[in-house]
Amino acid sequence: MKINQKDVASGILLVLVAAIGAYLNMDHALGSARRMGPGYMPLLVFMIQGGIGALVLLIGLFNGPDPLARWSGVDTKSLVAALIGGSIAWLIVARVGGEFFASGYNGMGFGMLIGFFIMCWAEGWRLMGFVCASLCVFALLLEKGGLVLATVGTVVVASLADVQHHRKPLGVAGLTIFLVALCWWIFIKQLDIRVAVWPQF
Repeated sequence: MKINQKDVASGILLVLVAAIGAYLNMDHALGSARRMGPGYMPLLVFMIQGGIGALVLLIGLFNGPDPLARWSGVDTKSLVAALIGGSIAWLIVARVGGEFFASGYNGMGFGMLIGFFIMCWAEGWRLMGFVCASLCVFALLLEKGGLVLATVGTVVVASLADVQHHRKPLGVAGLTIFLVALCWWIFIKQLDIRVAVWPQF
């Protein structure tokens, strides 16, 4: 057996995140494919992610060797700082952030957002940090900010992950407009999902 450490670690991470997400999603109604509830799409995504993770893990057991790179001191420090900073931000905002952050997962989402931004301090974590932060931005903005603002925020934050996007702001703007239109057409027009399109502050 020739183990590819990178693929095995990636597969385990994907399966673990999918399992945690599916567990947290149990509070939401599923509905059906025609009338989707708030938990339908997340569960579908977590199931696909878990399947891909299991496949990556299985392939990783036979296509090695490819050892994991050693973490630098900055990688380790930024990860520890992200965990501590995100936890502190979550505790603070849950106490003093008002009703929005005190209820549900909004406080935890804000803490995760701060943690991912701190994680971006290390170059090795930058891509993952900005992409995960963009998902937190979407989750935090969707309820009060509406679909348009949440989609714009997601694309803008995710675009920070790659320096190439800094030189092509028109490409990012075009992608943003396309994704806003696509999300509106699929989720609002076709699936009739009851979510605010514009900010509700």
